[in-house]
Amino acid sequence: MKIYNSLTDKIEEFKPIHEGKVSMYVCGPTVYNYVHIGNMRPVMTFDMVYKYFKYLGYNVMYASNFTDVNPKIIAAAKEMKLTEREVADKFIKAYLDDLQNYNCSEIDKRPRVINHMEDIFNFISKLIDKGYAYVNDGDVYFRISKIDDYGILSNQNKDELNSGARVDIDDKKENPLDFALWRKTVDGEQFDSPWGKGIPGWHTECVVMINSIFGDKIDIHGGGVDLKFPHHENEIAQSMALNNNHLANYWMHNGHINVDGEKMSKSLGNFILAKDFIKLHKPNVIKIALFKTHYRLPLNFTDELFNEANTINEKIYNALKQANVKINMENLKYNLMIKDSIFEEYMNDDFNTPNVISYLLELVKLLNNDVRNKGEMVLEYASKILVITDILGLKYDLVEFNDEDRDNYNKWLEYRNDKDFAQADVYRDKLIQKNIL
Repeated sequence: MKIYNSLTDKIEEFKPIHEGKVSMYVCGPTVYNYVHIGNMRPVMTFDMVYKYFKYLGYNVMYASNFTDVNPKIIAAAKEMKLTEREVADKFIKAYLDDLQNYNCSEIDKRPRVINHMEDIFNFISKLIDKGYAYVNDGDVYFRISKIDDYGILSNQNKDELNSGARVDIDDKKENPLDFALWRKTVDGEQFDSPWGKGIPGWHTECVVMINSIFGDKIDIHGGGVDLKFPHHENEIAQSMALNNNHLANYWMHNGHINVDGEKMSKSLGNFILAKDFIKLHKPNVIKIALFKTHYRLPLNFTDELFNEANTINEKIYNALKQANVKINMENLKYNLMIKDSIFEEYMNDDFNTPNVISYLLELVKLLNNDVRNKGEMVLEYASKILVITDILGLKYDLVEFNDEDRDNYNKWLEYRNDKDFAQADVYRDKLIQKNIL
């Protein structure tokens, strides 16, 4: 299996740290507001990655965090006249509701910063003791000058970097690019630390939770491409300082989402909340639209894309419904361990889901043809489709049939073939009422 590694800018053979096991961490939301559909792309992408590794037989440990201690939460609490904990809890629940509505998997760990404060204190203290961090008036900063390969992930030379728009300018820093590990706060939520009251820095929170859950290095670290710099770069810097490694062997980044060719952003006002987007499109349609573009590329949302995704979804669903009449539903349930070498070839090529979608349509054609011609491959084709769609996070509710349903279906076919459409429509209506047609 080959994965594009953002750290090396190369397609590389995947070799886990421990044979048969995969450790994976993906940056989760800062819970101060509802997430928009752009925030859902990494969720759906790495849900697919998680399921595929499990399909291959790996024992996967997958964690994705909640950033529930953050200046944005303090600001939201003031505006909403709530406590920071109430804000965080409100939007964690909203996010989990979104995941359920989008048919995303339950994962192994969802750590919260609030539960790792002692780990953060210990981590920062070690950085100070080793000379990688310094204290100034209650704030603690990381010295990037101590990391020789700082910029390795984002392909930037630290000597050429300057205090641009994404770097805080602060007179307390030795270097404008030094980043905060701990911030003194004078209002809002405060935690007692060895350096005074304050809150941890965002870049420290993630690396600490990874070390606490997995140890000093993981197989895969994922997230949106916008997190490469400074967030992921700064995670790597801290890991190099304490553990002399780049935190993960493989760094995976999904591309951003465009709307009619323009990047989705709050400043442009062209974003839509995930909870509202699901009212416009079915989760299956959203995921098909998503996976028609390779995860590393920008994804352009257009009406044409969603119309096409809806058509594909209907083709898959209708084929499965027809097959479901022909074969016992229990046979499908017990045949979901089936493997598919063509599917694996595409997925092993850095998760080439556009090719997988095309292959799904080929399987749908084969299935429909076998159903019409009373072939012997119905169970195999239907099972392959269900296995692949499950890994992509698509959900199809197929009803279980009784003898009367199957008899009605056969009579509908018989009358339709005899061109007795009046009688065929009688049985067709019965089948529609049962959601068979």
